[in-house]
Amino acid sequence: MVINYNPNNKKIKKGLYIVSTPIGNLRDITLRAIDTLNMSEFILCEDTRVSKVLLEKYDIKSKLISNHKFNEKKNISKILDYLKNGSIISMISDAGTPGISDPGTILVNECIKNNIDIIPIPGPSSVTSAISLSGFSEKFFFYGFFPEKKKVIENDLKILSNLNYSIVFFISSKKIKKITLDLKKNFSGRSIFICREMTKYYEEFKRLEVENLDRLNLELKGELTIVISGKKDEKKTSQNLSESDKRIIKKMINKLSIKEIISIISENNKIAKKEIYNYCLGLKNEN
Repeated sequence: MVINYNPNNKKIKKGLYIVSTPIGNLRDITLRAIDTLNMSEFILCEDTRVSKVLLEKYDIKSKLISNHKFNEKKNISKILDYLKNGSIISMISDAGTPGISDPGTILVNECIKNNIDIIPIPGPSSVTSAISLSGFSEKFFFYGFFPEKKKVIENDLKILSNLNYSIVFFISSKKIKKITLDLKKNFSGRSIFICREMTKYYEEFKRLEVENLDRLNLELKGELTIVISGKKDEKKTSQNLSESDKRIIKKMINKLSIKEIISIISENNKIAKKEIYNYCLGLKNEN
């Protein structure tokens, strides 16, 4: 069901629109995104060749402006002038939401400084899609792409390993093998969920333990969204009282308090204090 959608409503306020586009399957675009792109005077995009495929599919004629990490600072002045003069501009990335491990943050901050309206047009996200499929905790930390420097990666993973949240990374399928040892070192005992080419024809999902990462068999192409589970529950697993424990308790039952016996027996054993208490209570009642 589409709520309050009016395709004939051509009114749109002026400003910068952050428009989410499909992460793979072009049919995942929203109706509002199509309308907004159609009504934009300019569309900022990373790669015009990639964006043209989407725009041609939906017969969107707005003018494209290349805006990637190598030229976004250079573009700022021109784009701000357009916005200040009343232009409606949309910003898209090659896939997903701009500003999330993609260009966009610089322009957004400049618009904030200049009191220019910024309007989100939400849509597909590889981050939330991966979390929703993972089965891990919905409390998550998004890291994004790994840096190039090995030392920085090692330091960051060490810090992240202390977080008891699901952790989401972006990485190319070729690079994941280069950091397998680092992941095993820092996230031993956790599960990992790997998504490749989500929403595309050859999408692939892998679930395994971090310790088994070196056995991973993936087609070496495409970008991956990977989710590492939070820390496994490290609570002591309760054990039953052994016959030896029971003999020791029987010897102490008339000499020490139940509290003292619980302290002695549980000190070096994974036995629930409640079980020790109940056994001691039973012996007291027998007497």
